Amino acid sequence: MIMVVELIQVNGYDEDINTDWGKIMSQVDTLRWGILGAARINERLLPAIVAAKNARLVAIASRREGAAAEVLAKHAPDQTDVLTLNDPEALLNNTEIDAIYLPMANEEHTEWALKAIKQGKHVLIEKPMALTVEDIEKIEAAAQQSNVIVMEGFMYIFHPQHDAVQQIIDSGAIGEVRTVRTCFSFPMKSARLYRINRSVEQGGGAMWDIGPYAIHTARKWFNSEPVAVTAMANFNEHGADISLSGILDYADGKYAQFDMSFERARRSEYEIIGTLGGIKCNTVWQGDDSAPTISWWTDAGEQHELEQGIANHFIEEIEHFSDCVLNGKATALPLSDAKGNCRAIEGALQSAKSGKTVTL
Repeated sequence: MIMVVELIQVNGYDEDINTDWGKIMSQVDTLRWGILGAARINERLLPAIVAAKNARLVAIASRREGAAAEVLAKHAPDQTDVLTLNDPEALLNNTEIDAIYLPMANEEHTEWALKAIKQGKHVLIEKPMALTVEDIEKIEAAAQQSNVIVMEGFMYIFHPQHDAVQQIIDSGAIGEVRTVRTCFSFPMKSARLYRINRSVEQGGGAMWDIGPYAIHTARKWFNSEPVAVTAMANFNEHGADISLSGILDYADGKYAQFDMSFERARRSEYEIIGTLGGIKCNTVWQGDDSAPTISWWTDAGEQHELEQGIANHFIEEIEHFSDCVLNGKATALPLSDAKGNCRAIEGALQSAKSGKTVTL
């Protein structure tokens, strides 16, 4: 199996090979992963790759001397056969790796995603996929050319509580969805000031850090893309937004309100209001040790609270992506979704800076 994969990577998917990646990978049941970067999110993703039933962690690399080994020792000390590298290029050149998880700095995603794709690697890119729609289009074109799968890392959608929300909507109990409100905030700690020490153009600020979740969740519950966005923000001396709020206009009186901040108390919730009632997801981006609750009601007087089971959406995400690669399936988050989210973010930032509504 390894020999076949190496042949394809060396020959660049030569036309003499009469097969495709999905057919090849369907012969195996484990996807071999490499992690490109020692970012803090590894405290969740690294153990998830180790725990996923159809994944195996092969290597982790960081440009910071010893950082990869430190992350592995901290979050998966029992994984003694995992390579720890001080050279990300060496990880990309490793033919024993099928897929890359990319949690580098926001502004580095495009560069390193393209490098990984060029080496024939499938790539799960931590949100945001890129800072411009144009860059996502470059990633998309490269992925098509190299016949690999690329997905933006929104782990939260794989938590079963959102399926329960969808079932309530599909039942007609709250009527037609008219408003969605999303909130994601927590006070900034001194150890995390690197998130706001550069301008939004360079990938800094709340919008590029936690905003992708708030925007994505606001978009999730409408079956269309917004037509305009209006936003306002509190920018610091570096040109990074530390708080940003706004409204996505879906026309016909349908709106999505979003709010993200590093200077407010912790919130992690969304609310959906329909013509007959509403739903509130009280804890969206929670850890894997808490059981979330969903509250919903109707104008007819119904009041419900549903406690959901504990689930690890990071493991669910890894298993989903691995399954898509191994069995040639389409991902739950196509690149059209990544472009839609980035377009809304770009518009919100433009609106916050100009003080004007931006047409999308």
